[in-house]
Amino acid sequence: METELVVIDEENINTEAEKAINHAGEIIKRGGLVAFPTETVYGLGGDALNPESSRKIYAAKGRPSDNPLIVHIADTEDLKLITEDVSETAVKLAKAFWPGPLTMIMNKSDKVPLETTGGLGTVAIRMPNNKIALELIKASGGYIAAPSANTSGRPSPTVARYCVEDLSGKIDMIIDGGQVGIGLESTIVDLTSDVPMILRPGYITADMIEKVIGKVSIDKTIIDSSSTLKPKAPGMKYKHYAPKGVLTIVSGPQDKVVEFINAETEKAKAEGKKCGVIGTDSTITLYKADTIKNLGKRDDENAIAHELFKALREFDDEGIDVMFSESFDDSGIGMAIMNRLLKAAGHNVIVL
Repeated sequence: METELVVIDEENINTEAEKAINHAGEIIKRGGLVAFPTETVYGLGGDALNPESSRKIYAAKGRPSDNPLIVHIADTEDLKLITEDVSETAVKLAKAFWPGPLTMIMNKSDKVPLETTGGLGTVAIRMPNNKIALELIKASGGYIAAPSANTSGRPSPTVARYCVEDLSGKIDMIIDGGQVGIGLESTIVDLTSDVPMILRPGYITADMIEKVIGKVSIDKTIIDSSSTLKPKAPGMKYKHYAPKGVLTIVSGPQDKVVEFINAETEKAKAEGKKCGVIGTDSTITLYKADTIKNLGKRDDENAIAHELFKALREFDDEGIDVMFSESFDDSGIGMAIMNRLLKAAGHNVIVL
């Protein structure tokens, strides 16, 4: 399969761009797949109501078929077709956070095939805050199933070239809309339980959600690897976001973390391995690795989230064999950062 690549400026969707988006919409309508930008990461889109499209998504990614896909919509009225009931809680959250990086899990209607929901009776839904994505959803019929546009298990793409790297020749089209804004996937909240539960942390934090709907709970496995349950949301069960090399997270006092990482990188380099370190403004000059990624100021969690997947992908570009990352605070957006890091490292953590 030859994959078509088109470049669209989100801030200048002109007549030519509209034609390209409409063409992409037709591809999805006839059962094809299109990678496209959102405000979180790039998504791999197919017709959410077509079971064959969902099967193609799983095949293109090499994704386990019990890992649910998120249905992307462009109009809150479209919830009525794909859910059994739109609760008052869902309406409040949609008004507060859509379009934006919040995914809600509800009981699905018969219109949504089990192939899209990973065999579950629930469906994950969100409305992305990206003009290209919203126009594509409308052009394709209103319902796009879209996980991240990468090979399953690898870091999610925040620029189109990584979609090309993972999916070229496997899908019909890639829309290059530039680097995404947030850099981590959406927060997922399950509205089918008595108390809404966050299943995946993201830019929309528990505190932000509680201000809108009251008490929410947080799934205990978000920063734990012990869950053996069937996943209700993308990314809950399987190793995700992993670079090709071995990643270790090191937690503890800053001086001890730097000392430990430098000692370990020296050992690895003596064995002929290329080493990389993820640090922040306050530490990057202290490390002695082959390549060092600066995620920004430690107290700027938005910047850290924005740069994390990019750093992991760049390690692969540079052929890094062994990587070490500092640990980060696990509250607020930090919970999302640590959730992704822990999954990328396979929960390989050293506590000093």
